[in-house]
Amino acid sequence: MPGNIAGTSLARHVDLEQLTGFIDTTGLALPPGKTVEQGAATSVLLAASPTVEGITGRYFEDCAQARTVTERAGAIAGVAPYALDRENVGRLWAVSESLVG
Repeated sequence: MPGNIAGTSLARHVDLEQLTGFIDTTGLALPPGKTVEQGAATSVLLAASPTVEGITGRYFEDCAQARTVTERAGAIAGVAPYALDRENVGRLWAVSESLVG
């Protein structure tokens, strides 16, 4: 996950009131603050490092494979099992293709 990156305009269209409502409703907090370099590090690793060659169908955060979580309980890190399920991936791909033509 890129995180909460200060010094960018990534959230310029996010309404502060909606964000506060989301946090209050879900019980989740903003991800930890990161520099631009820290926010880009996982994407750069996956694009350029031979250490992850051949790894596919996984979710990465903070330069490592994310742990699988079955309950959020306020946690913001990790990946739900359904997001790694190949059948779900196939269905999402098919629906996406049908929507964009």
